[in-house]
Amino acid sequence: MANTKLQPILFATGNSNKTKEARAILGGEFVLRDLSDIGFEGELKEEEDTLEGNAISKAKQALQLIEFETCFAEDTGLEVVALDGAPGVFSARYAGKEGNSEANIKKLLANLKVETDRSARFRTVIAYVSGSEVFTFEGIVEGTIGEQPEGREGFGYDPVFIPRGYDQTFAQLPISVKNKISHRARAFDKFSRWLRAE
Repeated sequence: MANTKLQPILFATGNSNKTKEARAILGGEFVLRDLSDIGFEGELKEEEDTLEGNAISKAKQALQLIEFETCFAEDTGLEVVALDGAPGVFSARYAGKEGNSEANIKKLLANLKVETDRSARFRTVIAYVSGSEVFTFEGIVEGTIGEQPEGREGFGYDPVFIPRGYDQTFAQLPISVKNKISHRARAFDKFSRWLRAE
């Protein structure tokens, strides 16, 4: 593989929050570009039934758009025990195709209203595609779902997810703390260590 430390790496996402978080986790060692940097304003299809499948599909779709030789994508799901792993792969679209975070959280809390077990986990899968080769990296953080949204940081389900070992939600914790312990941080840590070793 070419020296990725000197070449831009394309992150197949149009979500500026995810890009910002990834850049903070990876640091200045890697030059990270996303879909907005290449002028793509559409949406990549997420039609697979697993996080791994969606991540791989999005990376491959993005490679067809640009001249990069490699690309990576990620897919993240919130898996709630009392809901048999839901919303899972449908986390971003839990309350509808528009992907409204407030509506997703409202539906989640409503579905958990009578449940006593509020344990859950966030799971991120990163897929790195280089030619015909595909490599995946997984990050998981265990926790619980709070009774109501708390905090203003982060995005998605962060206001209701309390990571194990803490008494605040991801949205209440400092970004510097979240970026050390989150599911995405753990997946990116594995990914970046692999890149450095290549």
